[in-house]
Order: sequence, then C-alpha cells, then structure tokens
Amino acid sequence: MPHFFITPEQIQGTKITVGGADVRHIRDVLRMKAGDGLTFSDGENALEYNAVISETGTDSIICELLYAQATDHELPAKIHLFQGLPKGDKMDLVIQKAVELGVHEIIPVAAGRSVVRLSDKKAADKTRRWQAISEAAAKQSRRQNIPVVRHPLGFAEAVALAVAMDIRIIPYEMAGGFDKTKSIIAAIRPGQSVAVFIGPEGGFESREIELALEAGLSAITLGPRILRTETAGLVVLSWMMYELGQ
Repeated sequence: MPHFFITPEQIQGTKITVGGADVRHIRDVLRMKAGDGLTFSDGENALEYNAVISETGTDSIICELLYAQATDHELPAKIHLFQGLPKGDKMDLVIQKAVELGVHEIIPVAAGRSVVRLSDKKAADKTRRWQAISEAAAKQSRRQNIPVVRHPLGFAEAVALAVAMDIRIIPYEMAGGFDKTKSIIAAIRPGQSVAVFIGPEGGFESREIELALEAGLSAITLGPRILRTETAGLVVLSWMMYELGQ
C-alpha cells in the first residue's frame, strides 16, 4: 500500500487532506482513485494512519481516515551517518539504502581524500536531490520520519558535530581488535545517539584519524576485508539494526 508523509495539521477529524507534489503522484503516477487505500505518517507521532481516498481534485486529495495504529518502524537509537563524499552517484545509493536500514540522519563529509569538490551552489543542489532520495526511500520503507540529509561539512566540522553524541565510531583499515568492534556495537542502547564515520574512496587521512581520536571517537575494524565506501556504512547500519532487535 502506498505510503506518504503529512503534517498533523493535515488531519482534521477523520479527514486527511493531501496537497503539493503528492497530489500529482497519487493521481497521475499511481493512478489511484476514490476507494483506493493508502497510509500516512505525520513525522511526530509513532502512528501509521490508514485511509481511503474519498475525493480527488486538481490541487488536493481528500482521504477518509479509517484507523491509526502504533508502529515501531524506527530504530530505538538514533544513528547519524557521517559519509565521506564518494565519486559519481554512489551517494544516491548510500542514502537510499541507509534510509531503508533505519538511519536517523546523513551528514555528507568533504574529507581530505574525497575526489568530489562541491561549490556552494552545487552542494545546495546536491543536498536537495539527496533529500528527495531520502524522502522516496522513507516512503518505500514506510518510515515514520524522513531522515534529514545535511549540507556537506568539512571533516573538522563533522567531528565537532559528533562529539555531543553518546557513541562515536570511525571504521579504519589500520584498526585492530574485532572484539572491540563487537562490544561497542553490542553496547548501544535505546535512546542513545550514535555517530558513524565512513571514509571516501581511499579512506581517511592519518591526520583526520588523529583529530577524530583526540575528539573521543573510537577507531574500529570491520574485519580483514577492505570494504568500498558505499558498502561500509551499510554493513555498520545492518549490524546495529540486528543488535537493536530491528
């Protein structure tokens, strides 16, 4: 059943009013009509609203609310993915899959070895595109919230943002001790915030690792194999999803 995001103000009694770009998508792309069912999340309450279309118009679609049910589609810990900017369209894939796996927020990071260099205008354009990808993935996976994709940050700015989080890890190919990795990830508890730093192609520079460690991040290993930048973050998210029971 198609899933969409609304604000609490769009719910009035048993009526849900859909506006904006979702109108065209429901009416012209999905070709839905009166009597067809769909679900909504409002981004604030842990509820999924089940409704049917009652009226379709040019600028709005009116739905009749059937019932609301509690959901647990969100991870109980908030995972913030600090992703080193990769080449090409790899970031599109990372965002899409990270949202499906339950990430709370994605922070693109312009690391020293990032090949991509974005001007302010290009960064703004990319961020808008990435946010649209996040929204589409959130709809597909029936998330309660749309994860925010931040404007790209420099590495030092990203570390400064992460220091306030409860758990901070940075996978690094020179790190050892797989037991340490397992114990850190297994120790994550509901309600905690988790920063996960993933390097670009070529990994992090040694000075970046030094800065991260000085700021209290823990260098961990993901095993003996070297993972691509678009793979590493998804491995960590999948592992955390397993440990958190979702």
